[in-house]
Amino acid sequence: MSTIILVVHLLLALAMIGVVLLQKSEGGGLGMGGGMSGFMTGRSTANLLTRTTAILAAGFMVTSIALALLAGVQRAPHSIIEQSQPAAPSAPAEPAAPSVPLTK
Repeated sequence: MSTIILVVHLLLALAMIGVVLLQKSEGGGLGMGGGMSGFMTGRSTANLLTRTTAILAAGFMVTSIALALLAGVQRAPHSIIEQSQPAAPSAPAEPAAPSVPLTK
């Protein structure tokens, strides 16, 4: 479930980046400038891109909240005290006898 929401979240982010880059900025930017001739007039393009950006931003926020909620539900609460109990000390290992005599 979270994988599907994550993929949708990433697609929304990429689409929002593309739509924002298409918008005309004060300096021209990557906007669809070039006069009034074309598929859409300047005003209708601005309205369409503004609405599209708002819809994509709303979807991005919804998927962000959904991912945050899923991350909180999947993690079980745990106690630091129970987790940090020291392990029982083991008995020291006895030194092994050398396999070859050291002196004659």
